[in-house]
Amino acid sequence: MAEQEAQLDENFLLFSRKPKPSSKPAIVTATTTTVADNTTTDHLQFVKDTSSNTDNTRLTFADLGLSDWALQTCKELGMKKPTPVQQHCIPRILSGEDVLGLAQTGSGKTAAFALPVLHRLAEGPYGVFCLVVTPTRELAYQLAEQFKALGSCLNLRCAVIVGGMDMINQAKMLMQRPHVVIATPGRIKVLIDQNPDIPAVFSKTKFLVLDEADRVLDVGFEDELRVVFNCLPKNRQTLLFSATMTDNLQSLLEVSANKAYFYEAYEGFQTVDTLKQQYVFIPKSVKDVYLLHILSRMEDMGIRSAIIFVSKCRTCHLLGLLMEELDHDVAELHSHKSQAFRLSALHKFKSGKVSILLATDVASRGLDIPTVDLVINYDIPRYPRDYVHRVGRTARAGRGGLAISLITQNEVELIHDIEKEIGKKMELFECKENEVLENITQVFNARRVAKMKFSDGGFDEIEKTRKAQKMKSLAEKGLLKKNRKRKRKTIVNKVED
Repeated sequence: MAEQEAQLDENFLLFSRKPKPSSKPAIVTATTTTVADNTTTDHLQFVKDTSSNTDNTRLTFADLGLSDWALQTCKELGMKKPTPVQQHCIPRILSGEDVLGLAQTGSGKTAAFALPVLHRLAEGPYGVFCLVVTPTRELAYQLAEQFKALGSCLNLRCAVIVGGMDMINQAKMLMQRPHVVIATPGRIKVLIDQNPDIPAVFSKTKFLVLDEADRVLDVGFEDELRVVFNCLPKNRQTLLFSATMTDNLQSLLEVSANKAYFYEAYEGFQTVDTLKQQYVFIPKSVKDVYLLHILSRMEDMGIRSAIIFVSKCRTCHLLGLLMEELDHDVAELHSHKSQAFRLSALHKFKSGKVSILLATDVASRGLDIPTVDLVINYDIPRYPRDYVHRVGRTARAGRGGLAISLITQNEVELIHDIEKEIGKKMELFECKENEVLENITQVFNARRVAKMKFSDGGFDEIEKTRKAQKMKSLAEKGLLKKNRKRKRKTIVNKVED
């Protein structure tokens, strides 16, 4: 099943520098990372490096050209050797090139751009030195934590600008010119549009980073990015990092206005070898019963914490009520909750106060929580790349992990599409039906109570209001057209302010 994508305007340039007169952009596939330094390729706009199989495991961070303080910080954080994406991208960024890094989840992409950015910042600190744009609020806060950790000896000033928080305070933070600004597209656009003093804050920004670049460049964010790009200087470096490639990202690279370095650890979609991927084929009516059975086995399987992914906010909330009735402590994370609630839920899960996180795909991107040993797909995602990002919340940085997908009859085709894209077959998760169904009456009774609480809690009104807001926003951007009804649901579900 091919993913439907709304195409960006062909004049939407990813990079800002003026192109040199040339014919159609050429693409070079390199076998080593030295190809882009060859003078015979200087005229090329797009240098592609797929040399992941030749990575030098003996390379150290010192070999990449980082400062002594950065080397000491890496040592203190337990970062012993650079990962392949770090080996390839850090020297390129330090040399002043625009870079796209495509590598697996948990492969160290954040450090691959944060370390060279901080290295340059230390040479001549001023604000705003770097703007990072990321698709979700939770990821923005995590990126801020990682920047602060890597720049702990620099007295780094970092601001997070996301929806759901007070805009007056955010405007004040920007006017103080922090070194690094990490923002979601919707909120940064609103602040730039509403305050005439804010565009000047970004007039000397050296780096623009698009984290989870495929999602940022996906549906719904074109207007926001245009506003952001107009505030940035022409001589900035643009860095893009993601675990999955999309047609939008590929086409924008090919028409880039200046030479870009593209490190691709693999083609297509890929999951790590340390991830065990299994499935359970079940009737839809007893999905909750099987879910609770799997959760009851967490301790026996040595699982510290688990994330359960669902496709809709209402499913997430209903499951939360069900778990509550069955005396399971869980945290909910979805876009219908306030930002304060979302941060609190994530903190409880990260700190170990609760061992189960119920989440929509707002939690599927970039979140790095080392204790997550299990990912459960309660609903099978429509697109393989969403599956790759979901299961990427476990088995990170070389650790092992388990992903279990609960498959009903209507989802078999989706699973076949996922298996085809990742090039792997899922194994059967063994469970005895008689043991699973022992608690069926208890679960069904709890589900009835949960449904009543759900109906009385006013969730439908919240959902109706939120959907109307999103539809209005999309209409204002011209994304809703009569001949694109099939895409409308995808767009509404993906946009995150």
